[in-house]
Amino acid sequence: MADKKLKITLVKSTIGAIPKQVATVKSMGFKKLNSSVELPDNSATRGQIQQIRHLVKVEEI
Repeated sequence: MADKKLKITLVKSTIGAIPKQVATVKSMGFKKLNSSVELPDNSATRGQIQQIRHLVKVEEI
């Protein structure tokens, strides 16, 4: 069975976000608005998503 992955898309700008949220967005690998990254579905990734849940859209792959 293959590992589960999440497709995460940055749908809202980080302008006006607190610095910790901006750092989380950068650490997840986002470069631009509407860019997507695929990350493993684990507790660390879920924690990052929880911090910036108002900025991203998440889909299971």
